[in-house]
Amino acid sequence: MTEHPRVYVIHENPEWFPPLRAAFEAEGVPVEELLLTDGSIDLTSEPAPGVYWSRMSASAHTRGNEFSKEYTRAALSWLEAAGRPVVNGRGVIDLEVSKVQQHLGLQSLGFDVPRTSAVFGTRDLAAVAATFPVPFISKHNQGGKGLGVRRWDSQEEFAAWVDSAEFESSPDGITLIQELLQAAQPFNTRAEFVGGEFVYAVQVDTSGDTFEFCPADACALPGAAPLFQLREKTADGAPIAEHPVILRLPEFLSANGIEIAGVEFIETVDGRQVVYDVNTNTNYNPEVEAASEKSGPQEIARFLGARLAAHYPETAGVLA
Repeated sequence: MTEHPRVYVIHENPEWFPPLRAAFEAEGVPVEELLLTDGSIDLTSEPAPGVYWSRMSASAHTRGNEFSKEYTRAALSWLEAAGRPVVNGRGVIDLEVSKVQQHLGLQSLGFDVPRTSAVFGTRDLAAVAATFPVPFISKHNQGGKGLGVRRWDSQEEFAAWVDSAEFESSPDGITLIQELLQAAQPFNTRAEFVGGEFVYAVQVDTSGDTFEFCPADACALPGAAPLFQLREKTADGAPIAEHPVILRLPEFLSANGIEIAGVEFIETVDGRQVVYDVNTNTNYNPEVEAASEKSGPQEIARFLGARLAAHYPETAGVLA
């Protein structure tokens, strides 16, 4: 590592980084990627000076980087012990890779969350699922991009799947059984926050037969209809920034030390406003970025640039 202070971005998927790099360069903020796919740390050494931003993904295992989440835990512990400023630090990675922890954190602050049971191993899966009315969903406790989420319209089909060779376990062995929420309109909403401040909201089309929603440009399929658009109004026509869920989410983010995140919620046919997923390695959709007055990557570059300048004044306005 160079000793010149900069923003260090901890992650494992270079394909998601180009829009962020472009934003850092445009803002004149020195940046360097730290890919935690292998390597080593001398635990007796001092980390390089700089601001460290963790955007490790819960879906790292799907790209062959099954140990990157543990590498990140170790690296963040080392950085924080050395007193380095860390954005989305050691406690946040635990929340990113555990929907159980997300659920409990939201629930503790009074947010409406889906009825959910966490099942350890497979022995009790069918019995627990039998306590949920159909349709219901199963999902991985440790996942991302909607991978591992399946809808079930039959208890018998679910039980047969659990006993079959097609069953796929979550990397941590925890399967979630969850009520299937019925949206009032065929979309959910993802609210983006940087520095704990609301940036914009994304309307995600859920009318198709999939739970896999990745907003990043690298995930786009040629010829596919766009799934994401800027959401500007509430159902009552008020500015989306005045949505009751969005107004309350900064409390949750602050309570959990989360500074950059996308949080997903759904408005149901029976009038509920249910928060169900927290993404601390949030990606930004290019179509939404083009339609919004604010840019997610730009807000991140400015936020982290300001944090860098506050800790290391000599870096202000210096491009690496």
